[in-house]
Amino acid sequence: MSEDWTEKYRPKTLKDVVGNPSAANELLAWARSWDRGIPAKRAVVLIGTPGVGKTTSAEALARDMGWGITEMNSSDQRTGDAIRNVALRGAYTNTFDDSGEYLDSKAGGRKLIVLDEADSLFGNQDRGALPAINELIKTTKQPVILIVNDFYALSRKSSTVKSDTIQITFRKPTARAIAAALTVIASKENVTADPAVIMKIATNANGDMRAAVRDLESLSLGTAKIDQESADSISERNAKKDMYAVIDAVFRKNNPSYARTVLSKTDSNPETSILWIDENLPHEYRDPGDLVRGYEKLSRADIFLGRVHRRQYYRFWAYASDMMTMGVATARMSSYVSHDRIRFPMYLSKMSRSKGIRMIKASVCYKLAVLNHTSTKRVEFDILPAVKLLCKNSEEYRLELVREASLEPEELGFLLDRKIDSPAVKDAFKKLSAPKEAAVPKKKAEPEPEPVKEEPVIAEAPVKKTQKNLFDF
Repeated sequence: MSEDWTEKYRPKTLKDVVGNPSAANELLAWARSWDRGIPAKRAVVLIGTPGVGKTTSAEALARDMGWGITEMNSSDQRTGDAIRNVALRGAYTNTFDDSGEYLDSKAGGRKLIVLDEADSLFGNQDRGALPAINELIKTTKQPVILIVNDFYALSRKSSTVKSDTIQITFRKPTARAIAAALTVIASKENVTADPAVIMKIATNANGDMRAAVRDLESLSLGTAKIDQESADSISERNAKKDMYAVIDAVFRKNNPSYARTVLSKTDSNPETSILWIDENLPHEYRDPGDLVRGYEKLSRADIFLGRVHRRQYYRFWAYASDMMTMGVATARMSSYVSHDRIRFPMYLSKMSRSKGIRMIKASVCYKLAVLNHTSTKRVEFDILPAVKLLCKNSEEYRLELVREASLEPEELGFLLDRKIDSPAVKDAFKKLSAPKEAAVPKKKAEPEPEPVKEEPVIAEAPVKKTQKNLFDF
């Protein structure tokens, strides 16, 4: 069985990474700084959407530098103890590479520590992970790479990640860059394809190089020539539109039917789509009449969505989709067409950013509910505000609560409205982990009391009886 093309043509060096030359050069410059000793920034954060080559670049960097590599991803257990055992153990001093060869850090031997999907650390399964990551970033003697999709989700929970690392952003490669790489692969596999066909495959990949290679491989099975008809078939299968294309079709194409068709090709449901259209409507329609008519159509779509919730009759989704696309598109009577940027819904952005906080809050409420023998709702509305106030004002109460409720650093940080690497949080756990010293000092030896001289007891003379009783006779 032949090797999968995505693995066969996976970039072996940073020079082969498609579409991000500046990011690759910046990553290589950081790696070479380790040749001069431990740099000021010991860790790098690779930022970008899935499929743009972040993990591939990290692996290629290790090959270019001759480093070993240790990788932890979301499928691994990533608690604080697991990170210390796997990552920190190999990041302090000397280590071994994947083949078992000893790597002496003084002689230039290094091992790259890679934490993939480092921004998705939520729940009890990853408890204690962030303090361990902060410790790793500050104390490691081996290079560390954190790979994230959303840097904000990680940096808002830890200032160390933001201040003590180098952030490198990877962007989606252009269709032209993907097409150039596909042409090279087709040539090596003796596959003939028209440049227009190659460009069509690259465009449909939407910046995902792996998807483009898979499409090229699937089209070449059983044939040495890819024609336009084959490319069209895979285009229909993979051509998925995003909400940016929907907004462009609704407000800027002047084609209501096309707008409805584009929405049907997305994976978004009408309840999410209406948030996008509502966010962009006042920025796209500047004429007051257009704005009034647009909101009227959007409100009718919202009515249909409400009926879906009340009656569980999902056929109304079709009516809602028609009103929010064709209805809003026909509401514009003026000739003005906006060329402003398309805006992401603020509501979705806030909910996404608060996901971690909401999960931590739920965990704190559960622990306080168990401790107080009550419900989580009662804790959330009645007890939690008082607990947060007491934690901020009383260190003694704070330490006792951490001990009794078994709070994690993230949970104490939530109660104090501080990050987990803040002095208040770190000092609390440091004091709780310190061994208890003898609290009772030794008393000074007191002088023995002088013995008390006992005075002689003088026996009293017996009293002579002057009156006889009955038994004397």
